[in-house]
Amino acid sequence: MPSQTPAADVPPNPAALLLAWYDRSHRRLPWRITPPMAAAGERADPYRVWLSEVMLQQTTVQAVKPYFEAFLARWPRVEDLAAAETDAVMKAWAGLGYYARARNLKKCAEAVARDHGGRFPGTEEGLRALPGIGAYTAAAVAAIAFNQPSAVVDGNVERVISRIEAIETPLPASRPAIRRVVVSLTPTDRPGDFAQAMMDLGATICTPRKPVCALCPLNALCAAYKAGMPERFPLKLAKKAKPVRYGTAYVAIAPDGAVYLRKRAETGLLGGMTEVPGSDWTSAPQAEPLSDAPFPADWHEAGAVVHVFTHFELRLAVYRAEIATPDSRLGNGWWQPRSSLMDEALPTVMKKVIATAEPGLADGKKGASGARAKRKDMTA
Repeated sequence: MPSQTPAADVPPNPAALLLAWYDRSHRRLPWRITPPMAAAGERADPYRVWLSEVMLQQTTVQAVKPYFEAFLARWPRVEDLAAAETDAVMKAWAGLGYYARARNLKKCAEAVARDHGGRFPGTEEGLRALPGIGAYTAAAVAAIAFNQPSAVVDGNVERVISRIEAIETPLPASRPAIRRVVVSLTPTDRPGDFAQAMMDLGATICTPRKPVCALCPLNALCAAYKAGMPERFPLKLAKKAKPVRYGTAYVAIAPDGAVYLRKRAETGLLGGMTEVPGSDWTSAPQAEPLSDAPFPADWHEAGAVVHVFTHFELRLAVYRAEIATPDSRLGNGWWQPRSSLMDEALPTVMKKVIATAEPGLADGKKGASGARAKRKDMTA
């Protein structure tokens, strides 16, 4: 009679361990349905999954939640978003950053409504063909919304796999090896839950600093944990110093608190967003301050803002002027009433500029006049 392998010698199934943990400990998020999806025969709404994944790129879950819920309340179906005015979408997105995502979001919704009858394609290949959907988003939507065994790899997953395998190759060169591991681990029965479980594990247990390894369902399989150095992974190359750009921003304020605004060009960084007038952003400070003021006024220095984008650091000198008689014919902009100032598509950097020039203006409070303290804010 053939001998049987003792149960203790059977290697643990990583996917089964992770899914069991996920069923107990998953995060409750507004774009998810309660796991296990496969057991209940449920499928996540592709529109909600796609919208959440686009919003979550380079943004935290806590920051995304109110935006996601506001978008769904205003545009509950992809056809609704497709029919929306682009300016309305940009205004609703203001504050989330990485504004090309909002422009691509609108284009993608239009393509789904126009070319696919309001239904998202159910494969990675079909999703990749849509505007603004890259490899990661296509894999995530395919796995979570369509139960396709797609390998979903975000920053959380990279960290988890780097530690489990103790991968010595630094990121980003290690990404092909990480992806191969994820492909080998992804189950065919619950790929969507598995993808979200990996994300949750990285976000709540296998964190960048002080990971809670004792609670990790995969600690018995983790080479970094066994070696006593989980925080060493993933290895990363030393970051290069970000280049610095300089510019000037002009905040003109009417007696009733209205602020002079204009719209940026549709293409390029912060394309289509609203701004206060300002100079070009260059590699050196301006030799002649106020040389590019939008119109003659009694401009006074109000402070400075430091804002970090993905690829460079921006340093803006902020000037302020009180305009006794606002002229609607000035420049190519308009006077935005104080009461609706935050309804405009102002990117975070412009909100900082306005707050530096007139503290309290954004929330309807009249700020103190005169010199302002220099403000430094490193939020991207």
